[in-house]
Amino acid sequence: MYCRICVADRMSGDNFRTEKDALGEMAVPADALYGIHTARSRQNFGSAGEPLALELMHAMAWIKIACARANRRLERLDGRRAEAIEKACRAILSAALEDQFPVDVFQAGSGTSSHMNLNEVIANLANEQLGGRRGHWKPIHPNDQVNLGQSTNNVFPSAARIAARIRLRPLGEAARRLADELAASASRFSNVAKSGRTHLQDAVPMALGAEFAAWARAIEKDIQRFEYAETFLRELGVGGNAVGTALNNPPSFREMVVEEINRLLAADYVVARDGVEATQFVSDMAHLAGSLRVLAADLYKIASDLRLLASGPRTGLAELRLPAVEPGSSMMPGKVNPSICEAVNMACLHVMGLDVSIAFAAALGQLELNTHMPLVGHNLLKAMRIMEDACRRLAEKCIRGIEANRETCLKHFHNSAALLTILAPRIGYDQATALGREAAERGVDIGTLLEEKQLMSRADWDELVRRSTGLPAD
Repeated sequence: MYCRICVADRMSGDNFRTEKDALGEMAVPADALYGIHTARSRQNFGSAGEPLALELMHAMAWIKIACARANRRLERLDGRRAEAIEKACRAILSAALEDQFPVDVFQAGSGTSSHMNLNEVIANLANEQLGGRRGHWKPIHPNDQVNLGQSTNNVFPSAARIAARIRLRPLGEAARRLADELAASASRFSNVAKSGRTHLQDAVPMALGAEFAAWARAIEKDIQRFEYAETFLRELGVGGNAVGTALNNPPSFREMVVEEINRLLAADYVVARDGVEATQFVSDMAHLAGSLRVLAADLYKIASDLRLLASGPRTGLAELRLPAVEPGSSMMPGKVNPSICEAVNMACLHVMGLDVSIAFAAALGQLELNTHMPLVGHNLLKAMRIMEDACRRLAEKCIRGIEANRETCLKHFHNSAALLTILAPRIGYDQATALGREAAERGVDIGTLLEEKQLMSRADWDELVRRSTGLPAD
């Protein structure tokens, strides 16, 4: 796609208009809502092979509306122009204009390329409302009116914060749904006895439901982590301009902009306590990315445990039966794989990689600006989308339909030598070890051996195991 764009933008003729900037003239597609800055960016950038996340463009559009309203209140922008800018932004937010925002993710480090792309589209839409022509920037200029009181250095990171908070809502809902499904499974399997395992070796007995309850609690804590990280995203540096000092802006401008953003989004943003810090650091977004990495780690463990517990079905643990979602092999008839768990594993690994790039980007800011903001914003939103989808699919296509293979669980439960741990406090470690060795040699379970040796009745043994395991009474 990008090679074709580069060639097309160098052409001229009836399908193109000529625009001019400080670097000279250039042909721009006649029907494009963007202008020369965007056309240059299309030629210059393309390594990622995908445009910046549309959510970031939309978040910047909300900021543009807020700035236009604030500038109107301050009488820096007349009502006619302010209204045209707002209408243009709302058209961007509601219409299918994705093709007008083609700038690659890997671009100018502050996000100027995508920011100017948006400024140009807004200016052209607004000018057409007011009788102007595309590319002529009258009566509304992308820099002088659309960008009045703003700099990419504070608009872009503020937009990333807004977009991330908006994306957190569906992510939180998906994670909560997963935790609820795990909790429901914990209740369903509360009376299923199984062998616990540590070091992948038999360990003390437990209820299968306890396994699912532990997973549910892990996801609940993950939700708390990213909800806590969200609190730092409330601070917006918008209006701080180039280095965060609010150069060229009236003292009340930043407060007015944040007030308008809150009115538009029914939100609770505040002006950044330190505008310079908000411009230099992307640590708050890295914090959120880190909480997503922890969620990914927990999801990976859960999905991997499910694969182990469902392994077989005849030659593995086979304690769980996962829902069949597709045939598992192009060669082996009847084979069914844990496909959802495998997809979740890959999604989690990808999110961990995105977090690494964000963490490095956060560390590599220099002096008054971090020049990796497109990478940070784009990767953060991508990680959130991936985690949302992974949580939802694991909940709906796997956890909800899981069945316990109760017979296999019970067999493993009774055959586990780790049951001897329950006896050790009563008969001593050495005698318990000897009983376990004899049970293994003779191929009998511990309860049978205890009854034979008249050490404990079967009923008393079963009750001891039940109480020690936390299983409900029959």
